[in-house]
Amino acid sequence: MARHPLGSHGGQRSWIYIISALLVIVVVVALIYGLHPFSKNNKEEPGVAPPDINVPEANKTTSPKPKPVVESEPNPPTIVPGPIGEPNEKVAELLLESMASISTSPSRIIEARDSLNKAMGMPMSAEQRAFVREQLSELANKWLFSRTVFPNDTLCGSYTIKPGDQLQAIGEQFKVPYELLMAINSINRPEVLQAGGTIKVINGPFHARIYRSAFTMDLYLQNTFVRSFRVGLGKPGRETPTGLWVVKPGDKLPSPQWKDPDTGRIYKPEDPDYPLGSRWIGLEGIAGAAKGRTGFAIHGTKEPTQIGTAGSRGCIRLHNGDVILVYNLLMPGFSQVEVME
Repeated sequence: MARHPLGSHGGQRSWIYIISALLVIVVVVALIYGLHPFSKNNKEEPGVAPPDINVPEANKTTSPKPKPVVESEPNPPTIVPGPIGEPNEKVAELLLESMASISTSPSRIIEARDSLNKAMGMPMSAEQRAFVREQLSELANKWLFSRTVFPNDTLCGSYTIKPGDQLQAIGEQFKVPYELLMAINSINRPEVLQAGGTIKVINGPFHARIYRSAFTMDLYLQNTFVRSFRVGLGKPGRETPTGLWVVKPGDKLPSPQWKDPDTGRIYKPEDPDYPLGSRWIGLEGIAGAAKGRTGFAIHGTKEPTQIGTAGSRGCIRLHNGDVILVYNLLMPGFSQVEVME
C-alpha cells in the first residue's frame, strides 16, 4: 500500500497530515489555474508591483541622495531553501501552525511569517515549497508593504520625526531606500516631514539570491523571505557570473542613458528601442567568480518574452514592474546579490 504523502500516524497526528494534504491539494489546484490561494486578489499580472509599493520615480523628488557605505564583510541571507523531495512532516506541522496563527482573531501575522520562514530551510515536496513561498509572499503584503506595525516584529518599527529630519537620511539609518518609506507611509513629498509625526520604518537591508538553473530571484529582508521573481540571465558565452555582488553606490538610477559596449551606440530613455527598461541597479562583484567584476546590473527590459531565458549580455533582467519594486528595496552599499547555480 502506498504511504500517505504526509505520513501515516494514528490519532491526532493523522488528522494533522490529512488536513495538510488537503491544503497542499488546494495549493496545487490554485497554482495550476494561476491563482493565489487565500488571497482576495487572485490574479497578478507578471511585472506588476503590489499596490502598496507604487511610488513616484526617484528623480522626481528634491531630497538629497544618500551616501551609503559599503560593508566590509559579506552578509548575504543565510537561509537557503532545502532540497525538493518527499513531503516533510515537520513542514506540514509548521504549515498548520502558520494557518492557525493567521486564522485567530486578531491574526498573529508575525508568528505565521516566522513559522513559514523557518520551514524555508527544510527539505520538502514541490507542493509544500510552492505553498510556503506563496504564503510568505501574501503575508509580506500585510507586515511589510503596509502602514501597519505588528507587535513583536523585529523587522519593522515606528520612528518619530525630529526637527530637521530628511527621509533619505532616515532610510540610510535603517539601510533601506527612502522610496520604500514613501510608499508604506503614503508620503508624497519626502523633503517635507512634520516633526513629532510617526512613520513606519523597516530594519534593512534587503538582499537577493539568484538561481541560474531556475531563472529565479528570491528577495529577503535580512534572513526573511519576501517573494520570488522570474529573471532573464546571460546567454551562452556571456553567462551571468556566480558569486556575491553588492549594489554599487552611485549606480542605481531610473532609466539612465546607456552606451552599448559592442556597437558604441548611445541609447536614451526616450528611444523606442531603449533596452534597459524602467530601472538600472548597478552591481559590483565582491566574492567568488564575481569578485572584481563591474558593468553588470539588474535592470528592466523591452523584451519581456526573454524573462526566464538566457538572452542577455550577462545582466539580470526583470519585468519592468518587478524591477521598480526591487529598485525600491535594494540599498546601495548594503544590499547584496548572490548568484548561484
